[in-house]
Amino acid sequence: MNIKEAKQEIKNTVLAYLAKDETGDYAIPIERQRPVLLMGPPGIGKTAIMEQVARECGINLVAYTITHHTRQSAIGLPFIKEKEYEGNTYSVTEYTMSEIIAAIYEQIENSSVKEGILFLDEINCVSETLAPTMLQFLQYKTFGNHRIPEGFVIVTAGNPPEYNKSVRDFDIVTYDRVKRIDIEEDYSVWKEYAYRMGIAGSIMSYLEIKKENFYSVVSDLDGKRFVTARGWEDLSQMILMYEKLQIPVTFDLVVQYVQDEEIARGFSNYYELYHKYADTYQIPKILEGVIPQDTQNLKDAPFDEKLSLIGLIVESLNQEFKEYAFSLDKTKQLFEQLKFLREDLKNGKGAAGELLERYAETLNTMLEHEKKAGMISREEQKVKAMVIAELQEYKTLMAQKGTNDPKTDFTIIKERFDEMEAKRKETVASVSDHLTNCFAFFGAVYGESQEMVMFLSELSAGFYSIRFVQETGNEAYYKYNRLLLLKNRKEELKEEILELLSL
Repeated sequence: MNIKEAKQEIKNTVLAYLAKDETGDYAIPIERQRPVLLMGPPGIGKTAIMEQVARECGINLVAYTITHHTRQSAIGLPFIKEKEYEGNTYSVTEYTMSEIIAAIYEQIENSSVKEGILFLDEINCVSETLAPTMLQFLQYKTFGNHRIPEGFVIVTAGNPPEYNKSVRDFDIVTYDRVKRIDIEEDYSVWKEYAYRMGIAGSIMSYLEIKKENFYSVVSDLDGKRFVTARGWEDLSQMILMYEKLQIPVTFDLVVQYVQDEEIARGFSNYYELYHKYADTYQIPKILEGVIPQDTQNLKDAPFDEKLSLIGLIVESLNQEFKEYAFSLDKTKQLFEQLKFLREDLKNGKGAAGELLERYAETLNTMLEHEKKAGMISREEQKVKAMVIAELQEYKTLMAQKGTNDPKTDFTIIKERFDEMEAKRKETVASVSDHLTNCFAFFGAVYGESQEMVMFLSELSAGFYSIRFVQETGNEAYYKYNRLLLLKNRKEELKEEILELLSL
């Protein structure tokens, strides 16, 4: 299965294992809760989906790459303890607590949540001395004398032998005690994730043209050459930062992440073309509704150039869609804080400035706690930080214009909020106009051809683009979506009729 299907299967497993019966005990006994074993190539996002599952289920995640551990850190250090048996005293070897199990208890303490996932990566690549410990762990859920706490679901991951020469194969006894899920790389699934994470448009456009270069592992006489989803994502982070700092993106940078020289050089060359197209086609003007008078050169352009143009436009729109989402989420959270403020002022619980400072401190404490516990995404962190900053601005406003009259002070703050909301709505209208203008551009240049289909498909694949359309509506999107669906249905009916006539 692909990584998206694997994520859902893991989430279903977690929900099933953590479900309780009418007595409050786990409905599936702990000894029947098989550890999950994910088997698949490296760098396809196994750790990322574990983070997503944990956040969506509201539970902890403790993750380790087990190959970094020794037998001593996994099961604990030995020490001598005296015990008495039948009146005689003996020296007995016991073990300190495993570092991994200790980390689980620390995570429980940090988060105040008693349930979670223990994720151990590279489980079948451990050293010879640690291998028996791992087999014992998979079968009995213990490290040495210490058992994994109840409420923690065990998920492990391993690489097939063709990707790692250190792989150790498990025997049938072990496999019969795990829930095995085999995963394969899938660009179309990663693409959905990539749009949500804001992967650089140059990478998205390149992979749309060269899908075969999304994932590659080759071993030959020249050594190992590989390209992974993790490599593209990490390269994207550097590209976006280099562009922000106005540092040139070169082959020497690309090959550090895309460790196949031929693919790295191909992408480097494409990257230069991509930004050349950005200058040539002046994407901001297209968003503002400018349609070139001479469109023939656009129609006659090579297919990869058209894909690059689509990618550039979608990248620009996605940046606006993402900012829209952040702004709306910030507004919703801020509105909740103002509701608290109104009630607290009404009940005489303090002056406006003091209350705002208290709210900001509370949110900041919550944010730090959630970050420490690993139970908040980067997007959620950003939104909460924006809310805290706005509350601090309100506090400053009170220091300048506050009257100590609850009704007047709340009105001053509400006016500031209303001004921000009015600007946000103006921005939403502008983004909607940009989207409409892009449809007008593709309609004028390409009509209802494959270019329009590809543009609409890219929008429909994006998390933030779909959210924008669903929450704000856009007539141009609905219009072309209906037209293309009708066109596809007509083609299907035509094929069905021809098939019947041939009988």
